Formats: sequence, C-alpha cells, structure tokens
Amino acid sequence: MNKIVRIIISVILAAWLVASLVLTAAWSNNRRCAGIAIEVNDTARFVTAQEIARDLSTLGFTGRGRLLKDINTDSIERFLLANDKIESVDVVKLTSDSILISITPMVPVARIFDDLADESYYINRTGKHIKADARYHINLPIIVGNFPDTTFTPLHLLPLIDYISADSLWNNFVTMIKVDSPTDVYIVPSIRGHVINLGEPADFDSKFSRLTTFYRNVMPVKGWQYYDTLSLKWNGQIVATRRQKPHTPTERKGGDEDENIDLSTMLVGSDIAPGQTRLGAKANAEKDIPAVKNRPKPKPDGGDEPSSQKKQN
Repeated sequence: MNKIVRIIISVILAAWLVASLVLTAAWSNNRRCAGIAIEVNDTARFVTAQEIARDLSTLGFTGRGRLLKDINTDSIERFLLANDKIESVDVVKLTSDSILISITPMVPVARIFDDLADESYYINRTGKHIKADARYHINLPIIVGNFPDTTFTPLHLLPLIDYISADSLWNNFVTMIKVDSPTDVYIVPSIRGHVINLGEPADFDSKFSRLTTFYRNVMPVKGWQYYDTLSLKWNGQIVATRRQKPHTPTERKGGDEDENIDLSTMLVGSDIAPGQTRLGAKANAEKDIPAVKNRPKPKPDGGDEPSSQKKQN
C-alpha cells in the first residue's frame, strides 16, 4: 500500500512540475522588459554607460517595453564585443524583468608608437587595439618600432614587459622599449647616455644578471657616459660600445661595419674567452663578434721606405 501511495504522489508531483513549466513559459512569453541597466567597471574612462546606450540604439535596441522572449542576449554581447574599447561583456535577464549589461573595458598592457603606421594605440593581452585618445592617458610601458606583419608583433614583447613589471628595480629603470628587428630589441634606461640591446626578447634572467654585474663593476670605473650601447645578444657575455669613436680609418671586410667594441670591458662567464660561450665553441649570435684587427708594426726609423733603400739613395 505504501508503495502505491508513493507512486501516486510521484505522478502528481511530476504532473504539477510539467504544468508549472508550461504555465511559466506561457507567462514569460508575455513578459516585457522593464528597462536596461548598464554597469561599466572603468577607471581609465575608455568607455561610459552613455556610449554603450548610444551604441545599442544604433542596433535598434531600446529594451523597455519589448517582449523578453524577443531579446537575444547573445547577439547583444557579440555586438558590444566588436567595440575596440571593450574587453568583456555579460548580458543577463533578471527576475525583475530588466536587462543587466556588465561591461569590462579593455585592459591595456602597453602603448605602441608604430613608426610604419604613424599612429599610437594601446593593446591588451589578446592584441586588441584601441587608438590613443587625448581624453585619457594611462601610465603604461611604451613600445616604439615598426610592425609590418604578424611574424613579430607587440604581443611578442609581453614576456619582457611582464618580467620588467615584476621587478620594482627594473620597472623604475626602463623608460621605453625600442624594436629595430626581432633580434634587436632595445631597452632605454632612465640613466641617460646609453641604450641596451637585448637581442631577442628571451633569456631575461641571464641577460639582466649580466647587466647588473656590468653596472656594479664597470660603469663606476669607466663612467656612465663612456658607452653608448651595451649588447646582451651573445650568450654569457655583455659587450660595450664606446661613445668616442676613433678618428683613424679602419679596414672594412664584407661590407659590414664592425662595432667599436671595447674588449677590455667585455664581461664573460668563468673560463670563457671573448667571442665564445664555452671553451672551444663560438658565441651563439646573429653575427660573429668583431675581432681585434692586427695593425702593421711601425718602421724602426719611422719612415715610409725600407732603410736599405734609403741608404742606396
């Protein structure tokens, strides 16, 4: 008997649930939107609720008075995400018969000055662009360079930006990142007078460790204006280029200009000779490190002709 009662009760509950769903669906089909609420979590003032409302009006979406069943929240989200100022959107229907639109504006990570496009813009971590506007300014890492294609874009520099931002010392030290090529990425320090060529944006622990050693051991002796470029491109080394170039002409080979390397201040690892990453191995670099050129020995008498000829004359 108890089993029969339980079965009857279960059937009644199931019927009640089905009827409730049908009645609720029929009732919801006739529910109309009571209004739209737009929330914008924006500290940089990239976008305002008024701008979002204006954009929705271009879509023909007024909201209030429309049947809720005719409002497609997914299409509203897709429409708003096409806006370059918006990072994410969440559109929901509330039990109060209103629509809540929550906006997270684009979260920029760097400002780009593209020499090739002759424009300035912000980027987020997905590469989304927002053109720089005079009405807002954010203190972000600055990247200057040419980015003609997708093989090397500002997004490739995000690991470098993250590395610098995570260290308070380097974060205050670096004022700008300049890109000449994918293998010639420069950082411009707050100390004026020189730049630092990181090479490829990789192996940051090793490169910044060598840079720290150079600043501690060499710069105080040579002076902070003695070098114009510090190169960290070669594994295990840091190569400094003197600011004062020699005025005597030097021989060029192969059409490439040799850097004015100060070999006396090349820092290398233990038991590693200049131009090598380890004993018996060449440096891993885009080009060989310029070697010290052999200069002709001066004549004993300082003249241009052999001494034997002078005696005959």
